[in-house]
Amino acid sequence: MRRRVSPVQVLSYLVLTAGAVIMIFPFVWMLLTSLKPLPEIYSLSWLPRQPTLQNYVTILFRYQFGRWFLNSLLVGAATTLSMVVFSSLTGYTLTKLDFPGKGFVFVLILATLFVPTEMLVLPWYASSVRYGWVDTYWGIMFPGMIHAFGVFLMRQFFQSLPNDLLDAARVDGLSELGVFWRVALPLMRSPLAALAILAFLGNWNAFIWPLIVTNRSEVFTLPVGLAMFSGEAGAQWNLITAGATLSVFPVLLVFAIFQRHIIESVASSGVKG
Repeated sequence: MRRRVSPVQVLSYLVLTAGAVIMIFPFVWMLLTSLKPLPEIYSLSWLPRQPTLQNYVTILFRYQFGRWFLNSLLVGAATTLSMVVFSSLTGYTLTKLDFPGKGFVFVLILATLFVPTEMLVLPWYASSVRYGWVDTYWGIMFPGMIHAFGVFLMRQFFQSLPNDLLDAARVDGLSELGVFWRVALPLMRSPLAALAILAFLGNWNAFIWPLIVTNRSEVFTLPVGLAMFSGEAGAQWNLITAGATLSVFPVLLVFAIFQRHIIESVASSGVKG
């Protein structure tokens, strides 16, 4: 028998389809524009009449786009690794270990979420000037090495881990670090993947702090470099859209690789709730 589709389901599919089209449209337009020569930018045709990859060759070899890309990749990878390691360690400690003031420490960590980033920029910059971190990779990275949200996320998932499993590992002779590394952490692969994606996206797209702490174009990250490049290139939208397209590619690649883990982490948190 054929399954009957209710009007509500049809309306839901139509709304979701319209939302998907609205979200995808800017990326499709950006990609098609990046394949057009400059004279075709203002034409009424959506599809490029003479598709070319010269725009990508120009920004990669005539400008410092490749250097900015590598800078963002380095910053994003280092901060993501740091976020995953320290957030998981802190979340495990606050969940599975007993020590005086544990709840108070967790409240203090959560309290930092209420402090706007704009209020932290001044002390960050003062510290960077004092210790010589201006125009360095470390100066760009240190604010994103660990975040209260990562600690909160990992703590919530570690709470669902049975204590009996960890106690059995301790009885077998594992140290506390061994229990964390060999037992607890492998069971948190989906939450760790979700945290890694969020951390990478946040640091890859960061703009305000890298703009403040860098002055030399050699250490610009991709968002800062694209902003400066947009002013330098003027109305060359073919080059600007080519750079923007390349900047989106790593984000899509990371999401495509870890998409299954994100869905698993959301589903497990929903069941747990």
